[in-house]
Amino acid sequence: MTTEGPRDELELSDGAGWRVSSRQVTALMREVERLREVRLRMEERYRELDKVVGLLARQGLLAETAEARTLLSGVGRSLRSDGEETADVVDALEEGLKAITTRPVRTILEPLQRMVRDLSRQLGKEARLSVVGAEVSLDRRLLEKLNGALVHLLRNAVDHGLESPADRERAGKHHEGALTLRIEQQGNLLFLEASDDGRGIDVKHVRQVAESRGVAPPEELARMNDNQIRDLIFRPSFSTRTDVTDTSGRGVGLDAVRAAVETIQGRIEVASTLGQGTRFMLTLPVELGSSPVLVVRVFDQMMGLPMLAVEATQLTKMSALRVTRRRAQLEYQGQMLPVVDLGSRLGLRAAHMPSEGQPLMVISAGGKRVALAVDAVVGDRDLVIRPLPAEVRDVPAYQGAATLSRGELMLILRPSWLVSEPATIASAPQSRRALVVDDSLTARALHRAMLEAGGFTVHLASSGQRALERLQTDLYDVVICDLEMEEMDGEAFIRKVRERPETRELPIILVSTHENGRERGRAAGADDFLSKRDCADGQLLKVVLDVMSRRGGRS
Repeated sequence: MTTEGPRDELELSDGAGWRVSSRQVTALMREVERLREVRLRMEERYRELDKVVGLLARQGLLAETAEARTLLSGVGRSLRSDGEETADVVDALEEGLKAITTRPVRTILEPLQRMVRDLSRQLGKEARLSVVGAEVSLDRRLLEKLNGALVHLLRNAVDHGLESPADRERAGKHHEGALTLRIEQQGNLLFLEASDDGRGIDVKHVRQVAESRGVAPPEELARMNDNQIRDLIFRPSFSTRTDVTDTSGRGVGLDAVRAAVETIQGRIEVASTLGQGTRFMLTLPVELGSSPVLVVRVFDQMMGLPMLAVEATQLTKMSALRVTRRRAQLEYQGQMLPVVDLGSRLGLRAAHMPSEGQPLMVISAGGKRVALAVDAVVGDRDLVIRPLPAEVRDVPAYQGAATLSRGELMLILRPSWLVSEPATIASAPQSRRALVVDDSLTARALHRAMLEAGGFTVHLASSGQRALERLQTDLYDVVICDLEMEEMDGEAFIRKVRERPETRELPIILVSTHENGRERGRAAGADDFLSKRDCADGQLLKVVLDVMSRRGGRS
């Protein structure tokens, strides 16, 4: 296979040779996706048919329904066989397309190795680049876009991350710095990690530089936790260098990496330990393939768990739990794992201990494990996981979204978030309290993440009626309410709140997709208005604090 860059064509050599535009190949990929969705629907139809046969058998009219049950069972077996054959066709088509459109990651590694070697020599350092997963094959266009991002990350690691050989030896390290690239594909998701064993990111120094250069207002910086401070290195023109060299201090680098990753609907995160090193983790969608997902239910919400993170599934036995007043632990393979209630972790309900027979899943990620309690296990599915829209892509709980057989959208949880400790916010002893009212789970998650980052304790309500019930029993400093909700919209909710003497002065901010909701909100009694785009741009916390200040709330 050779490439024709300007004409965006692929040449398929079979003697005579064919020329196919990349657009045609992309269109064929879309058709393969449609065929995969048809297979999922066939599986769903088979399950429905199986339920019908079971219902007929339970009616007690076995003789009268025998013929019908026999016919339906035969149709079910045929449907299942057709579904399996369809799956084989989909897999074969995917493998064929991958052979045509992809090439191994190792094809871009030699220039990266050379760049690391030359830059190390130029800066008087020593570094070795190791690669894990070089045999993974990726779309040629994705590789081209990734190449620039990898160059930036490795240059940053050599220049900012690694110490000089003498400094490394004084710190008890090997004189040669270790750079590592790890590439792993899981279904239709690509995970890429670039790490070094250098000095790590000095959070205090980043905070000082951000304040001195006006990257963010001092009050905003004061509210940020360490992870948020580390994320400032992705801001445009941010650099901790005071001098300008050929490789640093120009303010061009990690912001370009984030922009490149987001262009291909990916996500980049950073983790660092001072004195030990830094890791950049990229999660990117791959056009071909599906991912095994375990579907679970909490209340009426369906959620997806990547199967690769699910070590085991079991029903709760109270005898296997160690329960104290504040927490429960599960005894598993000689370890005591913390039990996490998914409904509570998502902010859908108050935390409660699992009951006898409740499903528990052992979730593993990054060397950590938890026992996750859910209300029900629906089953496993092979699903295409898509990136979330830009406005909710930074919500840490979710890896992406998938479409179920009937067209419903389901959020896929991020295993690393599930096993992490809930964020603790340094705030005043009397924590400010916010109520978020929205019938969209993703919108509630977005608002909650932003408010918690600002030191708020956040409660959630999925409807206006539930929010009114909350307001009868709890006190809040501010309410953020969606305009377009079923049963009771935002206007009706605000009017009811203003009718009650005890909530008449409560600050309320209305959120809507449509700009024309501003006047409707003002007329109903809202203190301020934000569009969904404003929220996506990070303006929610600022407006909340402004409104509370005007109303005389704690800010």
